[in-house]
Amino acid sequence: MKFDYDVYDINNYSYILPEELIAQSPAKKRDNSRLLVVDRKTNSFKEEKSFHDIVKYLNKGDLLVRNNTKVIPARLYGIKEETNASVEVLLLHEERKNVWECLCGNAKVIKLNTIINFSPKLKGKCIEIKGEGIRVFEFYYQGIFLEILNEIAHIPLPPYIKKKLSDSSRYQTTYASIDGSSAAPTAGLHFTKELFDELKSKGVEVVDITLHIGLGTFKPVKENDIRKHDMHFEYYSISSDAAKRIEQARKEKRRIISIGTTSTRTLESVYNKFQRVIQDEDKTNLFIYPGYKFNVVDALITNFHLPKSTLLMLVSAFASRDLILEAYNYAVENKFRFFSFGDAMLIL
Repeated sequence: MKFDYDVYDINNYSYILPEELIAQSPAKKRDNSRLLVVDRKTNSFKEEKSFHDIVKYLNKGDLLVRNNTKVIPARLYGIKEETNASVEVLLLHEERKNVWECLCGNAKVIKLNTIINFSPKLKGKCIEIKGEGIRVFEFYYQGIFLEILNEIAHIPLPPYIKKKLSDSSRYQTTYASIDGSSAAPTAGLHFTKELFDELKSKGVEVVDITLHIGLGTFKPVKENDIRKHDMHFEYYSISSDAAKRIEQARKEKRRIISIGTTSTRTLESVYNKFQRVIQDEDKTNLFIYPGYKFNVVDALITNFHLPKSTLLMLVSAFASRDLILEAYNYAVENKFRFFSFGDAMLIL
């Protein structure tokens, strides 16, 4: 596959975004956000009034795949036992019972065997040091870990959201059910239960899979050559029932429409591993950028992503970089809202 630009150059995945277009709060109603429809066949795009208009583009027999992960209160603030230094810890994923890989602010003060007190009920001991501010903690607590997190920890909103969120449920999808994410699968934030009911009544099938979002999804790319980017592993799971329904849709050549980049990476990861979609539970560090051949996903619902991000590279692979950047520039000119709480794009 030939490109008229350097696929591996990070600077080819950039655009200018005025800061005021970074959404600081969600739309008043989930499906009232705006929708930009991108058509790969005609190499064109058009704006629809609201996300609810997505109903017009989904048909009987389509299979809609969504990520049912649930954001946990993953941001902890603690005190280093020896020096009383303040430490911020973001839970990334549970490696085994009570042992978590974490991203740490002020990581240089956290050495091997450092103990952090987060509350009278919770403390953590650093048992492994990794690069880029990552530490592995073993946690000690009294009671139920998730209940303690709900008491003392915070929902980890992205750093570009400066405004306090008055209703934390708005950073969860309406179908979130499996605890484990450090961030929300934001494409799903636009859907309401009523919208799913409307789609199902139209004959659209809906399937749940799981990918717990961690550093793999939201870590920025710092290398000029994107091939040198270290894509971290994230846990995923596809049930037997979900796999059968997805494979049936593939065999019958029905459209498989993925809600979000995380659902997309999960489906493509399992296919790459088995050459079909089957029940599986594993971790993936799949990095998708232009030149990648998609094997499962036929259409993609997604948000507008950060410049130079792996997510922008994924959508550039799904459509084309030129079409995506043209659509992004249109969205900027027409004052769409960007990033986690922003507007949506449907790529057909």
